[in-house]
Order: sequence, then C-alpha cells, then structure tokens
Amino acid sequence: MKIASALLAGLLFGLGLIVSGMADPAKVLGFLDLAGAWDPSLAFVMAGAVLAASLGYAWLRRRGRALDGGPLHWPPPARVDVRLAVGSLVFGAGWGLAGFCPGPALVNAAAGLPQALIFVAAMVAGMALFSALDYLKKR
Repeated sequence: MKIASALLAGLLFGLGLIVSGMADPAKVLGFLDLAGAWDPSLAFVMAGAVLAASLGYAWLRRRGRALDGGPLHWPPPARVDVRLAVGSLVFGAGWGLAGFCPGPALVNAAAGLPQALIFVAAMVAGMALFSALDYLKKR
C-alpha cells in the first residue's frame, strides 16, 4: 500500500509540474529573469502550492496521525547555518542557470529530454560527492 500511494503521489506531482509549466525550463527562466521579459505566472503556481501544503499540514497536525494511522514524523526545526546558506545558493544558481530543479528535471529526464538527462546526471554526481565528503568528514 505504501508503494502504491508513493507512486500515485509521484505521478500526481509530476502531472502537476507539467500542467503548471514548472517542467518547462524556458518558463522557469522567464520567471527568474527579473530584469528582462519577466513571466510572473509561476509565482501563482508557487503560491497555490504553499497554500495547499499549508492546509494539508494544518489538517495533519490537528488529526495527529498519518493517513495510514501511523505516527507523524515531523522534521525538527532547522537553524540557518553556513551549510544551509551555501546549499541554498548552489541550488538557486543551478536552477537559474539550467531552468531545472530536481522534480521537473526528473519529469523531463523521464521524457528523454537531453538537457534534463545531463542535469540529473550532474545532480546525482553532486549528491554522491556530498555523501563521500560527508562520510570522510565523519571518520
């Protein structure tokens, strides 16, 4: 049941990215081009996503348990540190240069878009590099 619900959630998320235009790198770059031909339409998509997520989180907090009846596992509050700030800057720079963030990149890679395949390969390599450096640091 968990695998089926995860698959359904992933398919719904991917469909939402396609329908909203978030999977279109040109549309994303148009949104990020504040000094040029700015396209504000993705701001409405993001605002709608934040609203929907906020309502869902509020409902789950009141409910007190997951949809399958199990306990909720909320992440601890994060503090802003150098790692978070640098990671956010690298993420934003990658998004601004390529027009992809991880979700839309996976949708486009599944569709066989060459730029997305390259982006996903670089993303996976970056995650592997981070894991290796983190492992060495903890030794």
